[in-house]
Formats: sequence, structure tokens, C-alpha cells
Amino acid sequence: MSTAYTGVKPKLGIAEIINMSVGFFGIQFGWDLQRANMGRIYENLGANPDEVPLLFLAAPLTGLLVQPIIGYMSDRTWHPKWGRRRPYFMIGAILSSIALIFMPHSSELWMAAGLLWVLDVFGNVSMEPFRAFVTDKLPDSQVNRGFVMQSLMIGLGGSIASSLPWIMRNVFHISNTAEKGTIPENVKWSFYTGAFFFLAAVLYTVFTTKEYPPSNLPKKEEKEKTSIFSGFKEIFSSLGNMPDQMKRIAVVQFFTWPGLFLMWFYYTTAVAVNVFGGINDRDPVYAEGADFAGLTLAFYNVVTFVFAFILPTIADKLGRKLTHSICLLAGAIGLISVGWVQDKYMLYLSMTGVGIAWASILSMPYAMLSGSLPKHKVGIYMGIFNFFIVLPEIIASLGFQGIMKNVLHNDRLLAIQMGGGLFVLAALLCFLLIKENKQVVTE
Repeated sequence: MSTAYTGVKPKLGIAEIINMSVGFFGIQFGWDLQRANMGRIYENLGANPDEVPLLFLAAPLTGLLVQPIIGYMSDRTWHPKWGRRRPYFMIGAILSSIALIFMPHSSELWMAAGLLWVLDVFGNVSMEPFRAFVTDKLPDSQVNRGFVMQSLMIGLGGSIASSLPWIMRNVFHISNTAEKGTIPENVKWSFYTGAFFFLAAVLYTVFTTKEYPPSNLPKKEEKEKTSIFSGFKEIFSSLGNMPDQMKRIAVVQFFTWPGLFLMWFYYTTAVAVNVFGGINDRDPVYAEGADFAGLTLAFYNVVTFVFAFILPTIADKLGRKLTHSICLLAGAIGLISVGWVQDKYMLYLSMTGVGIAWASILSMPYAMLSGSLPKHKVGIYMGIFNFFIVLPEIIASLGFQGIMKNVLHNDRLLAIQMGGGLFVLAALLCFLLIKENKQVVTE
């Protein structure tokens, strides 16, 4: 049973596309708060650099299951008032916001890792249906615009979230140092602010956007067949029948995302220790470096926001696969160059490359994928597509500890540069594997 709408979808105005994308602003606010600050939080609670990837493990393991299950369930959900995807947006946002409030009060590593797990579970509950939401609401001619608008919201949300600790310190004069085992006050207030924006933005989309009713309402016996067990069966069946284009894009994703994870694992602490020469969060030099790292992470999100405006034009001229390959190479240059930075302001140049890559990562794979998926399985296939984001994170979390300790000798900058090397590989695979022309699938 599916509640897919099969009628003719009218073109939406820019205001309507913005309304349906605002929720992604809030979701990205939550993601970037954790990405910019969790490495710092873990190390301040006593973790060694080689232990940080393992502490991120619970989240991708859960996401591996949560996204396809939520996709399967949302494909089959219909409520006359709340629609198909919006109930998941709202439930995920409420519980994620609660986790954001409690996160900076973590006093032990296990508590911080557990709250990160909760945050990622319900962040995924909110986020996964948003990708299918674009395909649900927009005609094929506007799908690219829908995904690019999500990229704009992601860039805007991420830029504000990443810079919040710096803003709290330099604008509101909230302390940015803390004793070992506690979280700095500017980080705490950043998470409280993030909880507000996460919930408020998602609720805005929920209450300003309507969904198309199903062409055929599900019968009672069809509703009864929808269960977690039937969901797993459907997931494995769909996984075995992935469209060829999806398989090719999945390979590119598989080598792209470890580069991002290595940056998120180590960038903030690398800047604080290797660029600024700090020791830990009790050291004002370290705290200044960590806050500055957040500011440069905010800058790459600003680049993402701006570049998203011109990305569709570039893709129209060069094609999606060449555009994505070039953008990934720009990100590779950005990550590799971090290891050579002497002047802290050069980090903005490094993050420019990362911002260009991030804009493409957020839109081009989905644009290349759209049109190759069965219309009544968009949600479940978008969830399965997430496998090739979380599997690399799981591998990095499990396998990188030994590499970080024994090969890289806990050198955070080398880890970030290794991420740049993976971007180069992903760019080559994109150019060699992806086929530009696609066929729209309706069944």
C-alpha cells in the first residue's frame, strides 16, 4: 500500500517553496551545533583524539535503521489534517530539541554519547521525510529548485549554528572556558538557542505547508499489513532492486562522506591545538581557537548558501556529474590545505573550498537520483540512500581509531587531510561512473 499522489502537481511559487524548506533550516541548526562542538565536548570530558570517532558510532548505527524505516512508514502514512510527512517532522523536532537542551549538561562521556544518539535518532526522524517531501510536492520541472532551496536553508542554518559559540563569547560576553569535565557556558547557551530554532523552524513548515491527499485512500486490510516487520521485508526487497543510477551515485557517496566525518571529528580541536597552540578548554588560547574554528565553519556554510544560488546554472551548462566532480575537488583542496595553514585567517580560504563542495553534496546527488526512483517508493529509497552516508561513518568510527593512534599518531591535521584525499577519490568516481541522462520511473 502506498499513499503516493499520482495526479498533476501544479508549479509552486517561491514563497511556497521557501515555506516547505524552512524546517530544514532548523534541522541543520541541530546538526551543525553537534558537528562543530561534539569533538570539543568529548575531549573536555576526557576522551583522547583516537577515541572520538568511536563515540560517534551509536548515531550512524541507529540512522542505518531509522531512515529507511521512517521512509517506509511515511510512504504509507496519511492523516486528513497532518498529511504524510509532517507528523514525522514534528515528532522528531520536539524530541531532538529536548536532547539539545540536555546535551551541554553532560558530565560523563557515556551521557554525552547517549544524548548524541538520541539527537541523531530523532534528527533523522525529522530529516528523512524532508527529502521525499520535495518529490511529493513539486513537479519534475521544479525538483532541482526544491533541493537547492534546501541547500540554501542548510547553509543559512549551519552558518548561524557554527558561529554561535563565538557570538555568545564576543557579543554577549559569556565565558568560553571551563574546568575539565564541564562544558563552557557559551557552548551551553548555543545549544539552548539551537533547540529553539530547531523546533520553531520545523513547526513553521508543519503549519504553513499542506500535502496532497492520496489518489487512493488505503483500505483497512492494507493498513493492517503496515508493520515494522513488513517494513524490513520491503527495505530488503527495495535494496536488492535499486535502480542502476542509484547504485552508481551510492558509490560516490560512500567515499565522499568519510572526508566530511573526519573534518567534523577533528577540525575544531585541530584549530584550537595545532593552529592556535592551545591545550584544553581550561586554556583561554584553546577556547579562543575553538570559537574561531566555529566561526570558520560558519563561513563555509555562508559559502554554501551563496554558491547554491549559482549552482543550478553551472549544472545546466556543465552537467550534474562534472559539476559535482569539480565541487568535490574544490572541497579536497580546502581540506588538504588546512594542514599547511600558518595564519588563522587562511582557514577562511580553506573553508571556501569546503563550502563549495558542501553545496553540491547537499543537492547534486539527489538531483542526479531524482527521476530514477519509483514514485510510490521515494521515501523508502531516500532512506536506503542514507545507507551510503552512515555506512562510511560506521566504518570510520570503528576502523579509524587504530589508524589515528598508530599511523597518524593522533595528528588531527593529518586526519583532516586524509579526508581531502577521499574527496579526490569521490570526484574521480563521480566523473567515471555517473551517467548523465536519466529515465523517469513511474512504477
